[in-house]
Amino acid sequence: MDLRPIGIFDSGLGGLTVVKSVFDILPGESIVYFGDTGRVPYGTRSRETIIKYSAQDVNFLLTKDVKGIIIACGTASSVALEHVKGQTDVPIIGVVKATARAAALATKNKKVAVIGTSGTINSGSYEREIKKADPDIKVFPKACPLFVPLVENGYAKSEAAHLVAKDYLLPLKNEGVDTIILGCTHYPLLKDIISDIMGDDTVLVDSGGPVALEFKKMLMQKDMLNFGGGKPTHEYYVSDDVESFSYLGSLFLESEILHQVKRIDIDKY
Repeated sequence: MDLRPIGIFDSGLGGLTVVKSVFDILPGESIVYFGDTGRVPYGTRSRETIIKYSAQDVNFLLTKDVKGIIIACGTASSVALEHVKGQTDVPIIGVVKATARAAALATKNKKVAVIGTSGTINSGSYEREIKKADPDIKVFPKACPLFVPLVENGYAKSEAAHLVAKDYLLPLKNEGVDTIILGCTHYPLLKDIISDIMGDDTVLVDSGGPVALEFKKMLMQKDMLNFGGGKPTHEYYVSDDVESFSYLGSLFLESEILHQVKRIDIDKY
């Protein structure tokens, strides 16, 4: 058993969708979360910048003596995972592989769409992993760059979000896809709008559940799972506005986190 916390990072608020799944699947674990709110979004950045930011995020979490790290960011998982794995012996997993496998199992007509940031879509990471799981699946990638700023600014349920989503998603609906990978951890906050446009028969696969289950399996294999050694504690860190993150994060997690959120200077790492 290992009582050290799990580290989780994302470009901003979206990684809390993974945190919520970790709460459900690994209830005994403490969590240290970093949301890089001062530099969100990652999806429009260059490959070199995404790798640099991700390395700094990992370096910060390592100062918190984490036993493992989840990259709760589709862009960072797609672009920087192999690079940051090389900077520490602490196990690090991303969101791509587990989510792609879940989508491959979910589709019935073998038409799977992947929506994500430009960085994630351009990397082709989800498409490669889906093809590994089932070469017969046809993949329809679609960059949706406006989704992250809509979520980060509290417009996830707005008419503006609905109009943008409709523009992005109708071509996928016309292709007849029956499964959509939400390839950015911000996107589950738009699930209601996406389902409204695509219809209830379309399966939406987000990364939270699959990656939490994969991380649990890894902890069990390494005998690092916390089986209830004391009450878990959770810490949240951001690189910009504490109040905005605390407000939106509390709404999503359905738990007050204001006094648990601190601002750091990520450039020091």
